[in-house]
Amino acid sequence: MGNSEESRSQTISREILGFQEDCSTGVSEAGGTATRVRRTGLWSHFLSHEWSSAVLYLFLDVVSWVAIYRVAGWFRYDAFYATPFQFFIINLIQLGVIVTALYFVGGYDRTVEKLTLGYAAEHILAVTAAAVVSAMLIYSAATFDQTMKPSRGVLLLSFAIFLPLSLAYRRWIRQYVVASSAGRSFLVIGGGAAAAHFYQAYRNSPNGQRLEFVDVNEERVGQPIAGEGSPIVQGNLAAKLNNLGERYSGIILAERASSLSTQLLAHLVRAQFQQTRVYTLESFYETQWRYLPLGIVDPFWPLQTGFQLARTSPYHYLKRLFDIVASATALVVCAPLFVLVPLLIWMEDRSPVFFRQERVGRDGRRFILFKFRTMCRRFDQADEDIYTRKGDRRVTSVGLWLRKLRLDELPQLWNALKGDISLIGPRPEWSKCAERYEQTVSFYHFRHLVKPGITGWAQVNYPYGESDEDAVEKLKYDLYYIRHYSLKLDAMIVLKTLYTMLFGKGR
Repeated sequence: MGNSEESRSQTISREILGFQEDCSTGVSEAGGTATRVRRTGLWSHFLSHEWSSAVLYLFLDVVSWVAIYRVAGWFRYDAFYATPFQFFIINLIQLGVIVTALYFVGGYDRTVEKLTLGYAAEHILAVTAAAVVSAMLIYSAATFDQTMKPSRGVLLLSFAIFLPLSLAYRRWIRQYVVASSAGRSFLVIGGGAAAAHFYQAYRNSPNGQRLEFVDVNEERVGQPIAGEGSPIVQGNLAAKLNNLGERYSGIILAERASSLSTQLLAHLVRAQFQQTRVYTLESFYETQWRYLPLGIVDPFWPLQTGFQLARTSPYHYLKRLFDIVASATALVVCAPLFVLVPLLIWMEDRSPVFFRQERVGRDGRRFILFKFRTMCRRFDQADEDIYTRKGDRRVTSVGLWLRKLRLDELPQLWNALKGDISLIGPRPEWSKCAERYEQTVSFYHFRHLVKPGITGWAQVNYPYGESDEDAVEKLKYDLYYIRHYSLKLDAMIVLKTLYTMLFGKGR
């Protein structure tokens, strides 16, 4: 007994001596590590706020652009302006255009994934468009002030340096934003069918944060939310809400507000304004995934406030004016293609070179839509497949390339000029398909609240539809467009369409 106690005492003594030696030899290393941990903790804490990344991106954009433009002018010796005020105004114009263009593609949006090739292409297009617009504005201003002598070389060099630099630090910061959220979860309030459906959608999304489900009534506590392998429903909601801290990125309400107690709703309101963001299912889908879940749509959905389409807006007239000017200009510029493309179609498959089909427009109005023919001549067979599928043998070799480059859509510019469609809006559906969907898809008729377009939010975010299920999925994006109808969203669609055309994503 005494020997065992002596042995244990010697062991403890050795551990204490070893600990003291480690402390005496590594105090400086420990201090350095503690400093690094503290700095990393402050950095992660800063990036955990929703506004932090936007502020950081904006700050870096302003500082880097001013520095690049000034240094480029210094090297070229010819970009100095008569007064510092002129230099300030020119930089203000350029930064305004740059920030606006990047805002349209989600360059300041925390939820946009900036590590993908798709975002990189949109970023390049946005900065390129900003360079063109800012050059037009600057040289227009220079015609009224002869003391201003802006240099094309400096402007081009500045944008050429700013483009990869601004993309690089966005990708770098995005990695830290993802890392700062890795240990946090979304708290989902709800344990019923709506919560289970949300879990299935979340599992198929690019979001990587964990989900914690808690049942308000604690009737499903201990059960998986959506079958084996899914998260277990928990209870004790009050304790979780009282200890939000740094544990949750947000709260998602998967229950109807009418089913919650007044006390719980008051707690959620306080959390929204003081601690962390509270999402309804609708706001989470719209913010994170940019589409509208059909489960929250009801017959009164269009009567909600906030719809630009529900009232006379200056953007209605501005958009129609843009359609007329842009489609007329495009028809003139693309005139050679209206000779070349029909010739290629005729050489392969003879006439007709144009494809005409009845489509459904705004308020259900029917019209004839024109396209270049990309498929073999058909004779309206009753059993013919109404969908164009991948590898469809009906598509001609010339038609395949026209579809990839979206050149088959060019004749629709005439429809846009006439006012049958807009350049941007939901796809004008074939009347035969529209009648079918209105019978099988709930609230499909809501997509006719807006004028259809050559390109739209569903076309640039979802693959080519080839089934009724695809029609349902695309409707989610069309309803999102109707809900958020705006200049910003149309600009995003234009840039995404250019990306699709440049990288041959058409079908």
